[in-house]
Amino acid sequence: MTEKEKLYETLGELLFVAAKADGIIQEEEKEALNQLLEDHSYGKEIKWSFNYTANKNPSIEETYKKVIDFCKNYGPAPEYKEFISAMKTIAEASNGIDVSESKVINSFSRDLIDRFQKEIEV
Repeated sequence: MTEKEKLYETLGELLFVAAKADGIIQEEEKEALNQLLEDHSYGKEIKWSFNYTANKNPSIEETYKKVIDFCKNYGPAPEYKEFISAMKTIAEASNGIDVSESKVINSFSRDLIDRFQKEIEV
């Protein structure tokens, strides 16, 4: 597995966190995920990772930490903008983005920006 494939598998885990942030993964979120990944070059990997994580049903905090740790080790990547956009798409699918979903999206952005900003300043 390439690092890029692993990065996109990590997106599946992140989308699980965004979908589950409000306590339950709604059908509308699953449908939005399917539409989002329909023509994506890594769609199969992302969807597999999302489903695998959903079946294991770990805590969203544990999964989020795992994703952030991977991304911090991976380093800066233009794909993170895509990740944030995908999280918003999933969160908006069911009655818009609620407070808990917004918190996850903002945390992801902030955690990565803080991490990479520190590297630039060193």
